[in-house]
Amino acid sequence: MDLLTNDTEEIIVHKEMITQLRKRIEIILKNYRPVMNGEIYLSGEDVCKLLHISKRTLQQYRDDNILPFIQIGGKIIYKEKDILTILEQNYISHNTNRI
Repeated sequence: MDLLTNDTEEIIVHKEMITQLRKRIEIILKNYRPVMNGEIYLSGEDVCKLLHISKRTLQQYRDDNILPFIQIGGKIIYKEKDILTILEQNYISHNTNRI
């Protein structure tokens, strides 16, 4: 009877460990950004969240050549550096000392 109880407890502990590991892997995959040649690439969803825009607006930015992108097969990705450069180039400082 003792053996059965110890085995059952071990099974429960192993299941909990597997569940925790699965959760950690899901978090890592959710936040993972592929790096190629030192560049970080973002998905369209990532860019939409970063810029607080809709998918349709992102499509319009591509159509109007506002945002550079790379298309590989059916997948469109964006260099993080390019997005930051566009933001910096279009930054308008709001001067609080206006007359």
